Amino acid sequence: MDLLTIGAFARTCGLTPKALRLYDELGLLSPAQVDPHSGYRFYRSEQLERARLVAHLRRIGLPLARISRLCDLPPTRAAAELTAYWDGVLADTAARADLVALLVDHLTGSTRMTETLGLRYAARTDQGLVRAHNEDAAYASGRLLAVADGFGGPQAAGAAVAALQGFDPAAVGPGDLLNALAEAVRTGVEAAPGEAGTTLTALLLTGSKLALVHIGDSRAYLLREGELFQITHDHTLVQAMVDEGRISAAEAASHPQRALLLRALTGPTGDARPDLSLHTARAGDRYLLCSDGLSAVVPQARLHTALSTIAEPEQVVQQLIELANRAGGPDNIACAVADVVAEPAAAVTAVAEVTA
Repeated sequence: MDLLTIGAFARTCGLTPKALRLYDELGLLSPAQVDPHSGYRFYRSEQLERARLVAHLRRIGLPLARISRLCDLPPTRAAAELTAYWDGVLADTAARADLVALLVDHLTGSTRMTETLGLRYAARTDQGLVRAHNEDAAYASGRLLAVADGFGGPQAAGAAVAALQGFDPAAVGPGDLLNALAEAVRTGVEAAPGEAGTTLTALLLTGSKLALVHIGDSRAYLLREGELFQITHDHTLVQAMVDEGRISAAEAASHPQRALLLRALTGPTGDARPDLSLHTARAGDRYLLCSDGLSAVVPQARLHTALSTIAEPEQVVQQLIELANRAGGPDNIACAVADVVAEPAAAVTAVAEVTA
């Protein structure tokens, strides 16, 4: 058997001997042979392809645990795992770039020339065709969009939305905006009674920025220049399995545990860490926030069609609820739609609904 010493193998694959020893201990890249007396490691030339892949993945910052999973996946699933990781990196980088710009302006005392932006909006909830009660909430105003999908009682969704309705971004510094939003969400958690809980997805307009707070499997979508993007990440078991490459997105859609949440507002003992990010608002953008009573039964292509072809937010909301009910209406439905406009516009409608 043709073997390479650890030094020769390291030079060829681009890893250091120290890294190779660590990867051996972790079971990520074990040597073909270890000298029983000296402990010196030897590798086969066939191991170079895996070693080079590991080296490249480390250079882009992929964690070792995730590299270990990816290297053992079939090529198609490995590619999906890597794509999911990099999409997350890009989203995080974009959110941090917006926050950096905001902090730079705050530190230098400068004010960038930006157009005045406002929202045209509509929001509604619907009981659906199966559930006995409506535990969803939807709210829209000239500065706030929010949807919440409650469980264990209608109070939780309403409490989470109410916690943000009274939030005043002008009362906090730009550098404290996201922290203050997180604190407002924690207030909503404490207000949830007993075993009740809720998801929450909300957008708060402040200047030319939209602060996004998200926890659970309600979603936020952005329609920009004709393209529809999901800008939130589901905190569900099946989404975690997709991220890890264990199942495909198509398999997740029909998985029996697709509604199992990993994060939600469930009181002091639950995992109530929301995702928080800043996004730049642009005139002409359209946002959709919705509970899974819509997104789980209406394909994204149908959402895209409604959002891109219907002019008024109120009409869009009505159409989306109709689509969900035509698909069987198996759950409560909450949705809010808003257009970013160059000047503050009069509200189309603002609805905050929680039905016992």
